[in-house]
Amino acid sequence: MQEEIIYGINPVKEALRGTRRAFELFVAEGASDQRVEKLLKMAAEVGVPVRRRQRRDLQRLCSSEHHQGVALRVEAFAYADFADVLSAWSASGEDGIFIVLDGIQDPHNLGAIIRTAACAGASCVIIPRDRAAGVSPTVEKVAAGATETVAIVQVTNVATTLEQLKEAGFWIFGADEKSGASLYRQNLTGNTVFIIGGEGEGIRPLVRKKCDVLFSVPMAGGVSSLNASVAAGVAIFEAVRQRLLK
Repeated sequence: MQEEIIYGINPVKEALRGTRRAFELFVAEGASDQRVEKLLKMAAEVGVPVRRRQRRDLQRLCSSEHHQGVALRVEAFAYADFADVLSAWSASGEDGIFIVLDGIQDPHNLGAIIRTAACAGASCVIIPRDRAAGVSPTVEKVAAGATETVAIVQVTNVATTLEQLKEAGFWIFGADEKSGASLYRQNLTGNTVFIIGGEGEGIRPLVRKKCDVLFSVPMAGGVSSLNASVAAGVAIFEAVRQRLLK
C-alpha cells in the first residue's frame, strides 16, 4: 500500500475525519495548544497511535518547515472516478459547478483552487494526468484539508471530458484575459464548467475550441491579469452570487 505524509493542522484534521486509512500521528514535542489537543482526541477516537517528535525531525519528515507541529502518515491520496462524480451530481438534482484546470503546474495554485471550490460547494475539480500538478502533501497543506471534502478527478484527455460534460447538460466557460466578454455579464446559474488555463500559457487551443464562452474579469488597475487561483475564485463565487440571488 502506498503511503504519504500530510502536515498542518487543518489537513491532518480533515484526514482524520476522512476515509483514508491513517497509520501514525506525529506531534512536535511541547506542542499542546487547543488545536493540537483536539487532534490528539480525534486520533484516540479512531485508534491512530501518536508519536512525539522533535520539530527538526518533523521538518525532515515533511520536507517543509510549515508543518504547524503535526504530521500524519496515511495511505496515498486516491482520485475520484469521473463517472461516479457525474452520476452523483445527476442524482443530486442540483445545478452543478465543475472546475477544469488545463495545465496548472504550481501546487500552491492547485491547492488554493481546491480550497475555493470546496468553500463554494462545487461538485468537482478536474485536472489532467500529464504536464500538470497533482495532489501532493504541499497541495493538501495549501488546500487546508479541502482535498478530503471535494471530489478531485484526474483525466487523460481534458477535451474529451468537456465533451462528456456538454452531453450531460453543462455550459463551458473558459477564462481568457483577452476576451471582451465580461464574467459579470454571463448567466452562471445553470450547470456550469469553469476552465482555468495554466500559468503563462492559458487554455490550450484544443481545449479552447470546446468552450461555449470565453470570458475575462474586468481589470481597473495597472496589471492586466490575475493569478490563476484568484481568477478561479472570482469566477466561482460570481456563480455562487448569482445562484443566491436566483
